Amino acid sequence: MQRCRSSSGSGSTRAPHSVREADVDRLREVGFDDTAILDVCQVVSYYGYVNRMAEGLGVELEDTWLPEELTMTREDFERRVAARR
Repeated sequence: MQRCRSSSGSGSTRAPHSVREADVDRLREVGFDDTAILDVCQVVSYYGYVNRMAEGLGVELEDTWLPEELTMTREDFERRVAARR
């Protein structure tokens, strides 16, 4: 199974070899099951890939995107996690 350091995915993105079982255990402690952990890892990996491709190709965001549409609040995140339980 793929692993990731945190829900932000910084560990698996910057230094995937440094991720340990304790990092996964921390996610389980706050309510993530194995499916949710895998989902996080896949989303982080996908966005890392897409962002690297876009940067490499010089892709720019469309002018129609508003800054608030590019982020998720902590409350939104917690609601989504609670809905999975």
